[in-house]
Amino acid sequence: MNAKKYNGYRSFSYLEPGKDFREYELSYEIDRVPRFTLDMTVEEENILQEILEKEHIVSLRDHGFITPKNYGDIIPYCSQLHTHFHYEGIAQSGIDVIFENFMDGISLITSKNGLKWEDVIYLLGSRYADIQKQETVYIASDFRDIRQAKENRQTALLPSLEAASALENEVDRVDVLYGFGIRCMGITYNQANTLGSGLGEKDDGGLTHFGQQVIERMNRLGMIIDISHCGDRTSLDVIEASEHPVLITHAGARALWNTPRMKPDEVLKACAEKGGLIGVCAAPNTTLTRNHSNHSIESVMEHFEYLVELVGIDQVGFGPDTFFGDHSAIQHAFDDRLGISDSHSGEEFHESPYVEGLENPAEAMKNMIAWMVKQGYDRTEIIKAAGGNAMRVMEEILQ
Repeated sequence: MNAKKYNGYRSFSYLEPGKDFREYELSYEIDRVPRFTLDMTVEEENILQEILEKEHIVSLRDHGFITPKNYGDIIPYCSQLHTHFHYEGIAQSGIDVIFENFMDGISLITSKNGLKWEDVIYLLGSRYADIQKQETVYIASDFRDIRQAKENRQTALLPSLEAASALENEVDRVDVLYGFGIRCMGITYNQANTLGSGLGEKDDGGLTHFGQQVIERMNRLGMIIDISHCGDRTSLDVIEASEHPVLITHAGARALWNTPRMKPDEVLKACAEKGGLIGVCAAPNTTLTRNHSNHSIESVMEHFEYLVELVGIDQVGFGPDTFFGDHSAIQHAFDDRLGISDSHSGEEFHESPYVEGLENPAEAMKNMIAWMVKQGYDRTEIIKAAGGNAMRVMEEILQ
C-alpha cells in the first residue's frame, strides 16, 4: 500500500506542555479496541490494495481529532485551544481527501449559544499553525489541490464547518470564511440558527430569507453546502434553493432506523436528483438497523445498500465521521451539555461503545471498501463509492 508521509510529528510539539497549554492523557492508540478482520482471500486483498493505491479515496467526513482517555477531562480539554490531531493515524488511513471540520462542533460543548465568530477564527488559526509543522496533511483550496494528494503521498484536508451559526446575520462572513479556507459548510447543526432549523427541533420552519442569501453566496464562491444536520423541511428548501449539488456528508436512511439523525427517502431522493451526494455515517449509535441492532460495519453497510437501491451508486459515498478515542464518551458529554439527545430518539436500542470494524479513521474507509470487495461489488462501483463520486462533485463545485 502507498503509505502516506509521516515524520513522527505530534500536535503542538513546538510548544511546551504545561506552560503553553494544559496537557491531558490522550487516546493515541490506533488499536484501542480489538482488531477487526473481514477474513479476505489473497485475491480480495490484492483488489483492495490496488484500489487504495491507484484510486482517489475520499471521506466526506472524518476527523484527526484525539479524545482524552478520561471522561472527566473531555469538557476542560475541549475548552482549550490546543486540541490534538492524530497525524500518524491519518497517515495509516489510506485516505486521500478528508472533509475535516477540526471538531468545530466540540466547541459547542462550552457554549450553549453556538459556535461564536471568534471561536471559528481561533480554531482555524491554531489548527493551521500546527499543520504547518508536519508533512502528512495539507489544506486544499481547490480541485487542483485535491488531485495532488495521492501523487504527493499526503492527505488533503478540505476545511469544513459543521454549521453556519457563526455567521449570525452577516452574509459577508461567508466570504471571510472562504478566505480562511472553508470549502464546505453545514447550514445548521441540530439546533436552529438564523438560516434554518436543525434536526433536533420539534418544529421545522424551513430555510429563512437570510439562509437563502447564504446559499446564493456559497454558490457564487464555490463552497460546498452540507445538510447532514438540518431538519427535513430545511433540507428540502436548501436543495431547491441551491444551483449546485448539495451534500449530505454523513447520515443514513430513516427507513432503516427511525431517528431525526437519519434522512427520510424524500430528502435522500431530492438530494440525488439535483446531483448531490450522500455519505454513509458510522458515528456510534447512529446508522443502526433493526437487522443489526449492535452497531457494526454490517449495520452501516446495510444503510449503504439501501441508499444504492434508492438513488443509485452514482450518488452515494462514505462519510464515516470517526476520530481517535472514545467517540461514544464524546457524544455523551456533547449531548448532556447541550440537551440534544433527541437526535438519537425514536428507536429503542442497546448502546454500542464503538462501531465494530469502523472505530477510527485508520480503519474505517479501508474496511468499508474492503466490505464491498468481499461482497463481490463490481470494481467500477467500488471506485465510485470510495471517492469517484465525491471527486466528480468537488470538480463541479470547487472553483
